[in-house]
Amino acid sequence: MRLAKLGIVIPAAGQGKRMGAGYNKQFLTLMGEPMLAHTVRLFEQSSYVSEIVVVGAEADVPIIVELVHHHKFDKVKICKGGVQRQDSVRAGVQALSSAIQRIVVHDGARPLLTLEDFHRFLDETEKFKAAIMAIPVKDTIKQVHETGKVIATLTRERLRAVQTPQIFDRAILAEAHYQAVSAGYYGTDDASLLEWMGYPVQVIEGSQENIKVTTPEDLWLAERILAMREARSSTRGVGCTMEYETRSTR
Repeated sequence: MRLAKLGIVIPAAGQGKRMGAGYNKQFLTLMGEPMLAHTVRLFEQSSYVSEIVVVGAEADVPIIVELVHHHKFDKVKICKGGVQRQDSVRAGVQALSSAIQRIVVHDGARPLLTLEDFHRFLDETEKFKAAIMAIPVKDTIKQVHETGKVIATLTRERLRAVQTPQIFDRAILAEAHYQAVSAGYYGTDDASLLEWMGYPVQVIEGSQENIKVTTPEDLWLAERILAMREARSSTRGVGCTMEYETRSTR
C-alpha cells in the first residue's frame, strides 16, 4: 500500500496582489505563524511523504530558507520558480530526486488541509494515475458574455470547485509539462494539462475548510477555522482528562 515514493511540490512564488499586503502572501501570519509554515508542516508530518520542494520567487528564497531552518523541516528543499505558476511547478518537479514516482502538487496558500483528509486522499487515489480534490458548487453558476449578459445557466450538479492536493504519476505529469512547454500552452492547474493531452483525471471529494487564502477575507476565515479546530481539540482533551480522572478514583 502506497509503496511508490511520494514527493510534494508546493508552488509559493505568487505575490498575491489581491491580498494587497505588498509582499508574498505566503508569509502573512496565520495564528502566529507564516501561512507557508502551516502548509509545509502537514506534509512534513506525513509518514508517506519522502521529499518536499517549495518553489519560491528568487527574492523570496532567502526568507523561505530561514523559515525552513526555523521550523526544522528536514524533508524540504527549495528552488526558484518561474514567471507563471505552471513554470514553478515544472521547476519543482525537476527538483525532486529521481526516486520519486508519485507527485502531489499543493498550493502554498492552502494551509488548512488536514492530515486526515490528505491521507484519505492518498487512499482513494491509489489506483488512479491522475486525481484531484474538488467540492460541489453551492451557488448557481451562469456563463456570462463579456458585455455582462447571461449566455447560459450551467448544470450545478455536474460542476466542481477544484482544490489541491492534486496527485499524478511522475512520468505522466512530466510529459504533460514537456508537451505544454513545446506547444506554448498554459493551463489553469496541472490537471488541465493532462486534460489537454487527453488523459483521464479522477475527482475525489474535498473539504469545505480547505480554502485558498487569496483575499483579506480569506485570511480572516482561515483564522476562524483554525481557532475552531483548536477549540474542538481542547474540548476533546478536557473530556478525556475528566474521564481518566473519574476512572482513576473508582
